[in-house]
Amino acid sequence: MKYPNGQEYKPKTSRKSHKSSVEISLSSANRGMNLENEINLSNAYYKDHDICLITKRPTPINIVKVDYSKGAKITHAYFEEQSTTDYNGVYKSRYIDFEAKNTRNKTSFPLGNITPHQIDHLKRVIAHGGIAFFIINFESLQKVYLLDAKYVIEFYENGGRKSIPYQCFVDNGVEIEQGYNPRLKYIEAIDKKYF
Repeated sequence: MKYPNGQEYKPKTSRKSHKSSVEISLSSANRGMNLENEINLSNAYYKDHDICLITKRPTPINIVKVDYSKGAKITHAYFEEQSTTDYNGVYKSRYIDFEAKNTRNKTSFPLGNITPHQIDHLKRVIAHGGIAFFIINFESLQKVYLLDAKYVIEFYENGGRKSIPYQCFVDNGVEIEQGYNPRLKYIEAIDKKYF
């Protein structure tokens, strides 16, 4: 094929490989580091299929200084208040609130990853009839669990241990099936545990 000026068309060849964010997030090397991304992809799937509406809760920040010389770039900001949990929303007319955490530990989940204000927040959610839980990714085991917040609160407040044994997740939690779309089938785990 030739252009009107007589020159022959030569397609540009690129040696760069461009992977989509979905392809990158599904590689086994990034699985543990991308729990939040995998939940976000799952949430998008659930929203697109009108199954539930769960969103990532933004961390409230106070912007102090913005540099407008090269667009609007925040140069100085601070957190207004401590954030509560990572996600909230509605499923089957019930309020859902949960925190997502990673651990490389194979035998337990360290409670040091949880703050007192998160425990207080989840206790209030439960008191008002909401569903509160944790999604914990055991990276080394390549297993993800949903564990009701009451177990985490109990371990946190008893003070005897500084971690939750892995066996507690096996006995009292629900293993979340991992797949392609949705990446984490946590709504199915919610159905098993709460409905």
